[in-house]
Amino acid sequence: MKKILLTILFFILIYSCGNNNQGELVGVKAKKFFQEKPYGMTLIPGGSFIMGSSDEDVIGAKDNFTRTVTMRSFWMDETEITNSEYRQFVEWVKDSIIRTELAKAALLNGGFFSVSDFPTSDDEIDQTPILKYLPDYDMDDLVDTDDEKSGYQEYVEENFLDFVSNYYETEDANDDEFHYHLPINRDEEIFTNREDYPDLEYARVFEETIYLPENNWFSGQPVMNKKLFKYRFSTLDIESASKNPDSLPSKYTIYEAYEIYPDTTVWIKDFKYSYNEPMHNDYFWHKAYADYPVVGISWNQARAFAHWRTKIRNDYLRSKRKSSVSNGTYRLPTEIEWEYAARGGLESAIYPWGGPYLTDERGCFLANFKPKRGDYSADLSLYTVEAKSYDPNDYGLYNMSGNVSEWTNSTYTKDTYEFMSTINPDYKSNNDQQKVIRGGSWKDVAYYLRVASRDFEYADSSRSYVGFRLVRDYVGSSELQQQ
Repeated sequence: MKKILLTILFFILIYSCGNNNQGELVGVKAKKFFQEKPYGMTLIPGGSFIMGSSDEDVIGAKDNFTRTVTMRSFWMDETEITNSEYRQFVEWVKDSIIRTELAKAALLNGGFFSVSDFPTSDDEIDQTPILKYLPDYDMDDLVDTDDEKSGYQEYVEENFLDFVSNYYETEDANDDEFHYHLPINRDEEIFTNREDYPDLEYARVFEETIYLPENNWFSGQPVMNKKLFKYRFSTLDIESASKNPDSLPSKYTIYEAYEIYPDTTVWIKDFKYSYNEPMHNDYFWHKAYADYPVVGISWNQARAFAHWRTKIRNDYLRSKRKSSVSNGTYRLPTEIEWEYAARGGLESAIYPWGGPYLTDERGCFLANFKPKRGDYSADLSLYTVEAKSYDPNDYGLYNMSGNVSEWTNSTYTKDTYEFMSTINPDYKSNNDQQKVIRGGSWKDVAYYLRVASRDFEYADSSRSYVGFRLVRDYVGSSELQQQ
């Protein structure tokens, strides 16, 4: 026993000595940080390159003069965002909005303006099934119990329930505000089949809010009100805030809300006098196109998707008690990040595979585009192809040329290349809605497949030939980047 006590004392002494900084500057103790590889992404190592056109400006655009610039490392999606991946976003938002509307109806139906009003028994809830969709809090924790409440539970009682009461008592209440504050209960099953509606109030929510009026139904089937399903988020105008550092962040906070569904009519609108109805009907929803790049997405919708992707990742990390501060945010690439990644480390490359030819030694085309003066199918594909088609470039990125053009976060002007910085160059303007797209698409000629070719679309537009992929900042030292 004596030996055990002496051993314990010895280790206590060693530990205490090891943690004594003796008044010296030793820094904050922390474990060495290594950023894990994001799923579906590849690391683009930092370095210098000559941006801009390395050959003749055949169309006389004069918008991509050569300059040597330096880039920091970043992660980039190996493929364009697919229909399957974007549908995960659509389903998440749709589920959230439906549950929010059900919770609102439950609160209205029950008149729950204080903690004591909340149902506490299973029998009480079973009598009115819509009460199951009340906010995701343990009702036993929200009523008086002998157990000590956590600080968070007390905060919820004092703030959330007061908010609910004030919301319904105010005639000019902002509906968007409700969506920001109302917690969501994701445990209960959602019933979309009319025969499965659990009670009258549930039916009212779907028939009067979720679905369009009966005169807008198609072939006798209810149609969801797609304008209801918006993703709401906020961003900070850092550039404006940096000019006034003493101002509160709320002054530069921008609240945004965008409809989430892709515009499937682009297949018809983009091509007049052309039979593209099968693509309109099936491309986004049919499982045969699950791994094809999503199209019909505006620049604003792509940004909303990036914000959501960041949110669900950080929510997961928080649930596992892991910090999300240094996890990084997903975003659209700048156009120079895109060009740097597309080159795959090849100096003065015309295309991601180098060039100057568009076919390999066997005569097979190296990208999905419109060759041979309009013979769309010469490359064995009439429209888009799966996101992992053709060989990747030397960074492991697929379809950086062809298939679909890709949104960037940058604003298009003709003289951008002349005045941008030489370190991580970029140009963006909130007032100019012309956004750079890169890479060319299945309907474009070879010129737009060049890594230096620039084009643009308006931020609120959506096309059958424009998709996107995302990037994420790399966190770490230059030594780690090379490993």
